[in-house]
Amino acid sequence: MLSKLKTEISHFKSQSYNFRVLTLTNLIYSIVLPVIDIFVAAYVMRSSNDPVKVVIYQLTIYTGIPLTFFLNGYLLRKFSIKTLYSLGMMLSGISMMVMMSLTTLDNTGIGIAGLIMGMSFGFYWANRDFLALAMTNDDNRNYYYGLETFFYTIIAVVIPVLIGWFIELYAGTGDAGLAYKIVTGFVFVVTVFASIMCYRGNFTNPTEKKFVFFKFDPYWYKLLRLASLKGLVQGFLVTAPAMLIMLLVGKEGALGTAQSIGAIIAAIAMYIIGRNTSPKHRLYVFGAGLLLFALAAIINGILYSSTGVILFMLFLLLAKPLLDLAYFPIQFSVIDILTKKEKRSEFAYILNHEAGLYVGRLIGAGTFLILAYSFSVEIALRYAIVIVALLQLLSYWVAKDIIKQGKIENIIEAPPVNNEEPNLTLPLTD
Repeated sequence: MLSKLKTEISHFKSQSYNFRVLTLTNLIYSIVLPVIDIFVAAYVMRSSNDPVKVVIYQLTIYTGIPLTFFLNGYLLRKFSIKTLYSLGMMLSGISMMVMMSLTTLDNTGIGIAGLIMGMSFGFYWANRDFLALAMTNDDNRNYYYGLETFFYTIIAVVIPVLIGWFIELYAGTGDAGLAYKIVTGFVFVVTVFASIMCYRGNFTNPTEKKFVFFKFDPYWYKLLRLASLKGLVQGFLVTAPAMLIMLLVGKEGALGTAQSIGAIIAAIAMYIIGRNTSPKHRLYVFGAGLLLFALAAIINGILYSSTGVILFMLFLLLAKPLLDLAYFPIQFSVIDILTKKEKRSEFAYILNHEAGLYVGRLIGAGTFLILAYSFSVEIALRYAIVIVALLQLLSYWVAKDIIKQGKIENIIEAPPVNNEEPNLTLPLTD
């Protein structure tokens, strides 16, 4: 066991310096991601008891993300990518402070906090995606995302249960609000440490200044279709567990415990898969993630109970990392091909990709709101997730087509091999 651990550490050390710094930066920041993803939504549910407000909060987050992606492109001309990356992490703590300072959770206040959190995610993901693209190649991306997912899920074992029971114990004394404020302070301190780690990297800004384009190679539009299908369920992946637990179970402690149990299984599975798979396995990993999410949604729709919620979360905690483990390398391989083919900056594709995600997010959140207002919140929570999960199954065939064309594009780009026998005869002379 010890020798195996030493082998894994040596393998990590064999990666480039910037690869290691980027991984460690994301590792530190991942400590607060469960808090941002789960307990902010739980706070809105506790304070308002209205799942519609949670979806509105999520929708404003997803509106802020593409706007900030666009703004980030211009700011990269003036500021270091490390500065903007750090700003994204720090803004997550600021957004939580704004949320906790609201005396009443009206839609305006929730919207402002959501937009700030969207800006946080925008700066964080825009620069993180570019750096991950720049610091990895197609051969080590499965390892990179497997390693990241392993760290994320290990942290997701500890943090949710600690935070959940901490809030619940404070709630027992009648002061859950103070508990959330203490957690917010913890988040801000961690983001400072993550920013310090980020500044240790030798990261460089994108060289190409132009990043807004409206016409792309047909190959890119296939990835945009895949991005839209991914966006359909993103809001539900974040807020559905909190809404369902708070409605059907009612305790932050149970929310944290359920999150941690599933994360133990996911952590081990994701590292093994990331370490031992190659590009040829991505479609199988992606398909498994799609099926698990669809199964989770169907179980929740049928049972709609505390048991159903726990099963939903266990399947979800396996589905999400599987989808990410396959999706990001597929996305980056397409960008690798098209940056050479169209001679454009990687950031142009990262920005445009966010537009595809946003379309899907709008449709997914809109489906929930239409069902909630037209029928009931229960109908929305039971069936909106099922609808988008079944629609997302189409992603499998879109991804299959993308991977198939990617192989063809790589063959076209490869230099021709000269298989002719060398001409060893001397030229004739006069």
